[in-house]
Amino acid sequence: MNLSLITPVFNEAENLPLLFDAVYKTMNELQQSWEAIFVDDGSTDNSLSILKEYAEKDPQHIRVISFRRNFGQTAAIAAGIDYVQGDIIILFDADLQNDPADIPLMLAKLDEGYDLVSGWRKQRKDNAVTRNFPSMLANWLISRVTGVHLHDYGCTLKAYRRPVLAGFRLYGEMHRFIPVFASSVGARITEIPVRHHPRQYGKTKYGLERTVKVILDLFTVKFLVSYASKPIYLFGGAGGGLMIISAFIMGYLLVRRLFFLVSVTGSPLFQTSVMFFILGFQSILMGLIAELLVRTYHESQRKPTYVVRTMINLEHKARD
Repeated sequence: MNLSLITPVFNEAENLPLLFDAVYKTMNELQQSWEAIFVDDGSTDNSLSILKEYAEKDPQHIRVISFRRNFGQTAAIAAGIDYVQGDIIILFDADLQNDPADIPLMLAKLDEGYDLVSGWRKQRKDNAVTRNFPSMLANWLISRVTGVHLHDYGCTLKAYRRPVLAGFRLYGEMHRFIPVFASSVGARITEIPVRHHPRQYGKTKYGLERTVKVILDLFTVKFLVSYASKPIYLFGGAGGGLMIISAFIMGYLLVRRLFFLVSVTGSPLFQTSVMFFILGFQSILMGLIAELLVRTYHESQRKPTYVVRTMINLEHKARD
């Protein structure tokens, strides 16, 4: 199997027949072995019935996963990834705003040696105030915090080589952070402008409240990518900083006591200094506990702390 398409579906009954037409038109021209996994995320309209109908007509290509209830887009994508068989995985939405006709362009870019090709909705056809502007701010913030610079993290249309999706699980709204996780294992990433169409049927499932979730997920992603294997750097750094501030305050109080005979313990700065010292010491201890947990996690699962791209003249497994 060369190519696997994954499409989360939630109440897109009117769009699905048009989407299938677009998928078949593109894939028939590609002449590659392929499968399309549609994950019904607890739809309450006729979406699941339509998916079943197409799956029965074309069992060679069409697969369907149906959730018992709505778990969200990230869970639907994670389920699709769990069951793919293709070496290359392409994600896109079922609302027809992504265009399957862009798939050949993304495959051509992968052939240039990239591991991940991200779609960029350069001419986006959404509401400028409630969708485009918050998205632009979120993309800027994610790029700055993670160091992986993309114009459009929110565009679901992305192509991946399968190995870069191994080794991590998706939670919350984290499907948009897949490029960040992929970058952490050394994936070569690029982006290309893709077509974006106005929604024809149904209504969007995304609102401003999603921005808050994305920001909260960003904290988690930053911690997992930068400090998951070395938490003492975060906790120890914060603890050390607090203890240094405590030392400066205490030094100031001692100088004031020696030269101006001002009481040390009578100043609120004394309590502040003691509090900073205790918090700093506790933070360092938390970092040490986190280091023990990280080692327990890696060693209990025999999980390496590195990712190998290729091996030459090495066919045997690494020593335990």
